[in-house]
Amino acid sequence: MVGMAVVVDHVFVCTPVGAPAAERLRQFGLTEGSSNRHPGQGTACRRFFFQNAMLEFLWVENPAEAQSEQTRATRLWDRWSAAAGAASPFGIILRPPPGVEKACPFDAWDYRPPTMPDLSLCIAAGTALEEPMWCYMESGRKPADAPPERRQPLEHEAGFREVTGVGLACPALPDDSVTAAMARGGVIGLSTAAGHLLEMHFDRALTGKLEDFRPDLPLVLRW
Repeated sequence: MVGMAVVVDHVFVCTPVGAPAAERLRQFGLTEGSSNRHPGQGTACRRFFFQNAMLEFLWVENPAEAQSEQTRATRLWDRWSAAAGAASPFGIILRPPPGVEKACPFDAWDYRPPTMPDLSLCIAAGTALEEPMWCYMESGRKPADAPPERRQPLEHEAGFREVTGVGLACPALPDDSVTAAMARGGVIGLSTAAGHLLEMHFDRALTGKLEDFRPDLPLVLRW
């Protein structure tokens, strides 16, 4: 990805509780990693790891925590509860590439919840629910670089290794939106559509093949 000194660390998709549609990815040939819960935030997830990034399916399991003072400003509850409507069901989390000076590419506020002391996120300020939740992690890292005690499965029957592109289709957004700025900077591809769709490209999509997971998930994989 060119134009900005950031890369995609992981993306999330808001799903119904338990992310039942993740089974379709397992059947397709992706190896699922460990699930995760976010104490005090009220959310949980299922995860698929690749050499350089992660795909996460996120849901609210504790509405009270998701709407608490600690979590309210993230708007995760608003995004998840309205994901079937106009709200974008996606979050895109960025990190600096190795050896590059760390700098958040958008105006942001710090999210450091006391219930998750290891988490430090810069969350884009002023984004509308109609665009993804944008975050930046100074401490982000490639899954392949994780220490042994936190290592996740990276081998997939489908053969995927690296995420080499992320595309987003959504209703038209203002030119001054964070999403439009990230598209101009080459971080994502962006197109206009009636609904919301996430595309992930693997290994430069050299074969020209794709798998469309709609209507179960607003997700297309290309390789």
